[in-house]
Amino acid sequence: MRLRTLLLVAILVTLSASTAGAPADTSGQMSDLMTKLQLQHAKLWFAGKLSNWNLAKYELQQIESNLEVAGNLLTDRPRADRTKEQLQAVRQALQAKDAAAFATSYADLTNACNGCHRNSGYAWIAIQVPLTLPVSNQLFVDQVSEGRALARASCATCHIVSDATKGVLAPRPAPAAPPFQDVVKRPSFTADGLRQFLISNHRRLGPDQAMPNPRLSEYQIEAIVAYLETLRPDQPH
Repeated sequence: MRLRTLLLVAILVTLSASTAGAPADTSGQMSDLMTKLQLQHAKLWFAGKLSNWNLAKYELQQIESNLEVAGNLLTDRPRADRTKEQLQAVRQALQAKDAAAFATSYADLTNACNGCHRNSGYAWIAIQVPLTLPVSNQLFVDQVSEGRALARASCATCHIVSDATKGVLAPRPAPAAPPFQDVVKRPSFTADGLRQFLISNHRRLGPDQAMPNPRLSEYQIEAIVAYLETLRPDQPH
């Protein structure tokens, strides 16, 4: 019995050692990375196309991180580094908020990806500038910027609409109404409360009962809510 136990232990140790020394199969890891990169590639396009520069920068960072991991799985590391020039060009376009430069650099990045596929023996995997949204449950416009523009168009006749990132205040209009920065400081202010307020028919509000109903759609209301929340002093800008 004791001899059988010793033999079993020896077999298990041998199997463990051989498994540890075997080369890791990276094909599954690479496939998962390429799937993530394909989605991020599409998201980057729509974020840049719709001038959501912060989202575009975020997606570019995700692409760079995943390409770095992919490069570590390849035996030919220089092959993975060939897209760095194109990535840098995309980054510069995003920083400059240059839509034309972004479109050009994005096309160059796409071509570089396809070139890497061909050089790796995967010429039959080709990507393109996406034609439709990659997901239906994400907004690719800058919701806060949309809300700021809507607030200026619908509310600036009476309210002071400020830009929290620049500290810009327009001259006080007439009739006088509380600036948005004062509204968001009220203890009673909440996103849900603002949402319900904008949905309701608030035609008879204010000291002169002169506040009109802006008649906003649901997506417009959500954009204005997102914008006003950025004006709160406890929120990062």
